[in-house]
Amino acid sequence: MSIPPPPGPQQPPGSPEQPQGPYAQGQYPPPSTSPYAQGAPGAPGPYAYQQPYGPYAPYGPQGPHGPYSPYGSPAPVNGVAIGALVLGILCFVPALGLVLGLIALAQIKKKGERGKGMAIAGSILSSVGLALWAVALATGGAADFWEGFRDAAKGEGTAFALAKGDCFDSPTGNLEGDAYDVDEVPCSREHDGEVFAVVTLPGGDFPGDDEVTDTADEKCYALQDGYAMDTWAVPDDADVYYFIPSEESWRFGDREITCLFGSTEENGKLTGSLRNDASTLDTDQTVFLSATNAIDTALYEEPEEYPEDDLAANRAWAKDVHAVLGEQIDALRGHEWPAGARQPVADLVEEMEAARKEWSRAAAATDVDTYYTHYESGYEYVDGPTTVTARKALGLDTTVPTYEDDSDSGGGSGNEGGINV
Repeated sequence: MSIPPPPGPQQPPGSPEQPQGPYAQGQYPPPSTSPYAQGAPGAPGPYAYQQPYGPYAPYGPQGPHGPYSPYGSPAPVNGVAIGALVLGILCFVPALGLVLGLIALAQIKKKGERGKGMAIAGSILSSVGLALWAVALATGGAADFWEGFRDAAKGEGTAFALAKGDCFDSPTGNLEGDAYDVDEVPCSREHDGEVFAVVTLPGGDFPGDDEVTDTADEKCYALQDGYAMDTWAVPDDADVYYFIPSEESWRFGDREITCLFGSTEENGKLTGSLRNDASTLDTDQTVFLSATNAIDTALYEEPEEYPEDDLAANRAWAKDVHAVLGEQIDALRGHEWPAGARQPVADLVEEMEAARKEWSRAAAATDVDTYYTHYESGYEYVDGPTTVTARKALGLDTTVPTYEDDSDSGGGSGNEGGINV
């Protein structure tokens, strides 16, 4: 299965997580940097006071009855009544709004101020709000509201709100760049990605993009076989990607690396879930795949240096492969297989024993040519006819996967891919 190229830059509500996978875990437009930058909607602005009607200039010379008096100023509006109305409309603190309304009515009566209608309206609205709060507390509605608020603050509906087993589409149709949101879809239909693991990072200061990416690369590749145990059933174009926190999303509490499968093809899609683990496999299949996957993991750890450059490192690795083969041979022999699979598994174990001896000889080789001779013999049984026969007997996938050659190193490949959220 091909490994994707190095990741690019991975997210809380409105801020990107960073996907890393064969593509750098799709660019989404950046959100507002301050979710609460604007004033509270509906908040009252100060009331502008108008200059009262000024006195009219006196008429010409005064008559014998003296000058006319100017018109009187209108009574001021009671400020407490205004506050009661505002609190009644907003329902922030209904009890306070009710109290202010009653105080305003008393002041208006005593001082002859205006605003009686506002005080009454504020008192009524606050009473209704107070009743609604009482009902919410009695029925648990307030708790549900707060839980929903907290979920929104944590970024529910964003790229980093996905859970193991979820499938989703990217708004851009790919898994490159920064991701701000995703659309969760059924795994039975075409989709851009499927989450196979979620890793929580420790708190503290943001460790930096490079360190987060390295951690995601290490963790996600190690966890993929636990979700898709039958690696032969994973399509050749499917590979590991991941959403990782960005420095911005870290400030909002994002600490999750989301590991996922995605297609390496341009505009490629996955169809159907790739999940096949202990929850979907029977005991015989699980035992068989656990053994073969452990051997594959050991083989993938081949040193990057060629034997010509570092024979000692390659010999040490061959010794490790020899040890793992011994452990898994014991596991396969110790299991009670169904009648139809007993002989096919026994034939495979016999070939594994022969391969184990070759790895032992490779580990003891004193020159490069001898090492290569036993190295190649030790690999001969891998994915061979006996493996296919045993898999068929156990009802597992029998399509031998194709592997892309890594000509730049002597060992296994490990390209990384991720997305910032």
